[in-house]
Amino acid sequence: MGADGLILIEGHPALDFNLNYYNSDGSQSLCGNGSRAGVMMAASLGLLNDKTKFNAYDGTHEAELLPSGIVRLKMNPVTEVKKVGLDYFINTGSPHHLRFVTDLKSYPVFEDGREIRYNKEYAPKGVNANFIELGDNNTISVRTYERGVEDETFSCGTGVTAAALAAFYHGYKSPVKVNVKGGTLSVEFKTGQAGTFDEIFLVGPAKMVFEGTLEL
Repeated sequence: MGADGLILIEGHPALDFNLNYYNSDGSQSLCGNGSRAGVMMAASLGLLNDKTKFNAYDGTHEAELLPSGIVRLKMNPVTEVKKVGLDYFINTGSPHHLRFVTDLKSYPVFEDGREIRYNKEYAPKGVNANFIELGDNNTISVRTYERGVEDETFSCGTGVTAAALAAFYHGYKSPVKVNVKGGTLSVEFKTGQAGTFDEIFLVGPAKMVFEGTLEL
């Protein structure tokens, strides 16, 4: 079936579970959408009810299961937003370079994304590259080139979160609706002083699409 990464749901001595995420190349980072999927999987295993607290790559997270398969994931605070020329850099558990563009549908995401991902300024670990188009009604559209996958993905949760925060500087307010190839998400947040954000939530659906047994 293929996948962008591997998530291991493990026991934890104090929290509901530990979420261990690996990119396709074996590297690790926080995966926002993967965390939402992991919460749904943990619920199916009986590890939580409607609310949970779990450990992930960047520390402890909370999440809530809403009706109709919606997962509301609390992200860790963002303490700094950097301007990079006309672009932005925001770390939302994974590092993201953010660029506002027009005509996103035909934008060369792979070519420009790969150039940004391997820019020497982000060496040696690199960065994720996000391209954002502003829309009406507090809505943006995002396409992301993900390091570790080394290609464009249908959706990147930490990238969507970073893009919504960057859109704040263009007058967008919480919650920001975000359209990606894989569907629609929303990002809630509160602003602090000097470019900080807290009470950040990534909200969207998660559903089972495949089930099987693997012998190792």
